[in-house]
Amino acid sequence: MARTEVLPDNETLRLGRRERILAEMESAGVDLLVLGREANARYVSGVPRLWLAGTRPAGVGCVIVRETGTVYLLSTWDEGVPEEIPRENLYGYTFNSANFLEVLRNVEGAESARTVAIDSLGGGAISLLSKSFPQASIVDGEEVLQRARRTKTPAEIDAMASAVRLAEECVQAAARAIAPGVKPGQVTGAFMEAMARAGVCTPSVQDTTWITSRSDPGNRSARTVEMSAGDLVAVEGGVLLDGYAGELGRTFVVGGAEAAVAGTEELFGRRDELFGRLLDACRPGEPLSGLLDAYDAAGVPAPPMPVARALGLGYDHPVVTPELARTAKDDIFEPDMVMAVTAFVWGEGVGAAYGQEPLVITESGAELLVGSPFTGPGPG
Repeated sequence: MARTEVLPDNETLRLGRRERILAEMESAGVDLLVLGREANARYVSGVPRLWLAGTRPAGVGCVIVRETGTVYLLSTWDEGVPEEIPRENLYGYTFNSANFLEVLRNVEGAESARTVAIDSLGGGAISLLSKSFPQASIVDGEEVLQRARRTKTPAEIDAMASAVRLAEECVQAAARAIAPGVKPGQVTGAFMEAMARAGVCTPSVQDTTWITSRSDPGNRSARTVEMSAGDLVAVEGGVLLDGYAGELGRTFVVGGAEAAVAGTEELFGRRDELFGRLLDACRPGEPLSGLLDAYDAAGVPAPPMPVARALGLGYDHPVVTPELARTAKDDIFEPDMVMAVTAFVWGEGVGAAYGQEPLVITESGAELLVGSPFTGPGPG
């Protein structure tokens, strides 16, 4: 499936998201929303620009006007820019704050704006915005964005299901490469090759594969260590398809079930039991802390990664970890939330049975987005 043209997100997807943002801006009394995080700019504009996994200084990447829905975008070309964002609303890259000042002053409604919200602040952001909108109050826009992005539109859920299906295919390709003497880096390469053959060149996880440790639950092997028969190998697969992250995790026994060491089957059984508890906790109106309670009820220590986290365009909320237990207790599941839920059980001398499932919260519970869940008879 070769992709030779850069296209914007489809109209239903981008206009549905923009409608949500404008509604939240109206509710919060925000006149202009200034965006620096790439995920937020993609959510509003529907334009595929350079995606980065790490952090970077906040900039003026996108601006949306509440009154008219007009969008201004940082872009030096119009490839992939939808027709509702005209060329005159595009502005180029610059390291000169005076140039950004001029851009902001020329934004529609700049003179009359009374409240300007921003999603992230760099060192000079407040000063720049205060000069651009001297009559306006500068406020935190993160709550506006979190409310809009917390639940997904039907078009978003469809897009994420497609990303998950691709990630699933790539994990299966990676699994076929697992064998004694193979290194995790080679298995990651098999994952990336399958992804590239599908026309996608951006993973959401850099090192997808590691050998779980038999002596320390938090330890991950280097990519150059050779696998041995009986090792439990985790594959954490993630791809970015049309901006959305499709992610899932699986554990495989090197050499197959016949090579498994004593205790492996019991470990996988405990993982599946734990996941059943996690799945039962994912019900509308119930607190997110139910996921932490599921680990306690199963007698399993919390994993060395989040128990659950929201999926989407990136920088999505909420995140559930023991360190954020109070936040999880105060938050609840809502229909149309999409999350990756992790079951992780470690056994000394055996390794870790790890599984991560992407799911969508429905009116009646949780619905898996994968075609082949990790639960079932035998290690896998």
